[in-house]
Amino acid sequence: MIDLRSDTVTRPGRAMLEAMMTAPVGDDVYGDDPTVNELQRYAAELGGKEAALFLPTGTQANLVALLSHCERGEEYIVGQVAHNYLYEAGGAAVLGSIQPQPIDAAPDGTLPLDKVAAKIKADDIHFARTRLLSLENTHNGKVLPREYLKQAWEFTRERGLSLHVDGARIFNAVVDYGCELREVTQYCDSFTICLSKGLGTPVGSLLVGSADYIKRATRWRKMAGGGMRQAGILAAAGLYALKNNVQRLQQDHDNAAWMATQLREMGVDVMRHDTNMLFVRVGDTHAAALGEFMRERGVLINAAPALRLVTHLDVSREQLAQVVSHWQAFLQR
Repeated sequence: MIDLRSDTVTRPGRAMLEAMMTAPVGDDVYGDDPTVNELQRYAAELGGKEAALFLPTGTQANLVALLSHCERGEEYIVGQVAHNYLYEAGGAAVLGSIQPQPIDAAPDGTLPLDKVAAKIKADDIHFARTRLLSLENTHNGKVLPREYLKQAWEFTRERGLSLHVDGARIFNAVVDYGCELREVTQYCDSFTICLSKGLGTPVGSLLVGSADYIKRATRWRKMAGGGMRQAGILAAAGLYALKNNVQRLQQDHDNAAWMATQLREMGVDVMRHDTNMLFVRVGDTHAAALGEFMRERGVLINAAPALRLVTHLDVSREQLAQVVSHWQAFLQR
């Protein structure tokens, strides 16, 4: 199958599997797994931070990040459609008693700082204490402007807030900027990396920050059920991905741009494409039929009136050409 539903569907290649099979392991809850320790050290070094923590999922990494920044009765300011507000089952509120204060993002994915300022609560017993600004980079495929990241960092320093970045696809942003990770993450207190999206591992995320912050996060990870034992088998995939699969993300970006051009030339309404994502309007009438038509021809999409197509390492340019051909056949039908 040619699967364009998400970059979460990637499978580990042979070299990654060999790294996993030969990884030295120990008990990570005791801190004894050498491969996990090396992954955490390497990620912290890349991000210019003191420490990192390996977690099984991005959702848990975001939850632990928020729990480590905010206490019960405090709040974080976040985008209305940010993943750690809208798509993670309300975990911060349900499990952490942390109040979200959502605001609308600007078209470029940023949270306008004047709107953020307007939502910071006064020091008053009637209000939750505003503690954190949470950003997302990339946001729906959009790369946040580097100058904005610097402005947001300076803003939070002035306002006494911490700054967290949900960086599930942060390396897509880094490749788009053409810089090193640390040049971006110098403008936040903490950030996450999802290893199982475009980087191609089967499972795992990282939370990166100061040594004291990661020490708090390690306790929350244990409480949230994320303490794993011989996790080096999984961490080895993460190490391989960080050392081998970052720069190749540019191929995914190029493939998404190529496909956007092909579809537009056929008259398809491509609303936008950013990094490795295309957003296409097909309308209520044809959405279900397109999804079924593609499935019958070995292509998986999340059929919807406005659908998202995601390129990744398991889909080649040649396979995308097949998808374009199928799409043309659907239109002719």
